[in-house]
Amino acid sequence: MSTIGAYFRLARVGWVLVREGVVSALPTQDLPPAVGILKSMLEPLTRFRAKKQPRSERLTRAVGRLGPSYVKIGQFLATRPDVVGVDWAVDLAMLQDRMAFFPTDAAKTAVETSLGRPISDLYTSFQEPIAAASIAQVHPAEVNGKKMAVKVVRPGVRQRFANDIEGMYVVARMQERLMPSSRRLRPIEVTKTLEQTTKMEMDLRLEAAALSEIAENTRDDPGFRVPEVDWERTGRDVITMEWIDGAKMNDVPALRAAGHDLEKLAEVLIQSFLRHTLRDGFFHADMHPGNLFVEPDGTIVAVDMGITGRLGKKERRFLAEILYGFITRDYMRVAEVHFEAGYVPAHHDVAAFAQAIRAIGEPIHGQPAETISMARLLALLFEVTDLFEMQTQPQLILLQKTMVVVEGVSRILDPRFNMWKAAEPVVGQWIRDNLGPKRIASDLKDGMKAGLKLAEALPEIAAKTETLHRELVHMSEHGLRFDPETADAIGKAEARHSRSGRWALWIIAISLVVIAFAVV
Repeated sequence: MSTIGAYFRLARVGWVLVREGVVSALPTQDLPPAVGILKSMLEPLTRFRAKKQPRSERLTRAVGRLGPSYVKIGQFLATRPDVVGVDWAVDLAMLQDRMAFFPTDAAKTAVETSLGRPISDLYTSFQEPIAAASIAQVHPAEVNGKKMAVKVVRPGVRQRFANDIEGMYVVARMQERLMPSSRRLRPIEVTKTLEQTTKMEMDLRLEAAALSEIAENTRDDPGFRVPEVDWERTGRDVITMEWIDGAKMNDVPALRAAGHDLEKLAEVLIQSFLRHTLRDGFFHADMHPGNLFVEPDGTIVAVDMGITGRLGKKERRFLAEILYGFITRDYMRVAEVHFEAGYVPAHHDVAAFAQAIRAIGEPIHGQPAETISMARLLALLFEVTDLFEMQTQPQLILLQKTMVVVEGVSRILDPRFNMWKAAEPVVGQWIRDNLGPKRIASDLKDGMKAGLKLAEALPEIAAKTETLHRELVHMSEHGLRFDPETADAIGKAEARHSRSGRWALWIIAISLVVIAFAVV
């Protein structure tokens, strides 16, 4: 019955998207004629007002009507231009995660329940909210005279998201079944990633842990830090951290008035992001201007660590060699790295892939910095990876999306900002430290560790192999049989499945009859 509920919720989503003109804005090129016919049939249902608005405004209104879960879903899809296309990803990235406040009394109850103590014991003062998003809202507070920011999870958001994600799974399964070409993008895996990341974002203890980890990683980094967490006042539904006084990074007049060097800030931002990515393998994946502040001394402070990304050693080496290959115009090496990582199927030709990469990289060189668009380069890269059957790599897509956002913030500060020039010192140093003789030593060390673990596990592996061998011999001699309890459980499960199917058919039939009578 839960699947039936998901279909009804999806029907509402479809209706809202049609009414707000989102469906009429969908592209139909390269699609079967039937898609264009369906779009024409739905056109009269679109609100007249929506027809005159830009696509981004239509999206914003539709998602606002659908509620907090769909704001989060839209923002997640903005990180997957390989799935929705670069243009739509840009529009989705503009979704403002600003929701109506929920009552302060509800926030206090959530804090007290999560921490097991009354508000009066936890805070000297607890004020009205100043910002509200799809997952949580923020309250100013004081602890022993020190100003703090208290983030509280929105009541009921977990159950609502659980209901809405079920509909996403239905769409993903239909997409894989009806559009075999989309399987390369792994829509079900994309949905699983969305579910996992949002569940993690709803547990504020994990955000606090991310802040703590990045604080340790960046302790000695110049010009960058994150807020300090008050662990005593942090739980599943609440996180308390230091209040940050500073100008937002997109408030250029305020930054200029404070005497900051905007070009230097842009350089520090991109180099900090690359250090976190290459050196630490752990980065803030939501570095839009609203989450970046500049303190009076010029230090950049990143807040809201609900979305983070991780890269293993293999992905970091891949990223560094790709960036350095573009910087140095070594396109053959860029192509070889794709094949070595197993991202491009081996039956393709390396030289042909290098030629395609060259078509992407050459426009970077010889142009003014302000004309180089990372978003455009990514669009070309996705076309190339599609041509060469490269499977989606979710961790790299999140990284690429964040890189585009960070570059955009840097361009706000310095319109002539050249990301490639700013990146070279960090990327070049990392390659010299990690892809030369040090790499061999590191690989040998990792190999020795893996060998030691394997040696320790050999007795257990041998015992399991012997048990498996005995069971296979027994089955070959006596056949495979279920015990009575297992057979009975299978029968009951099959009966439940058949009953659910009959209910679904009846509900569909009744719905059709009701619609028919309504039309008559």
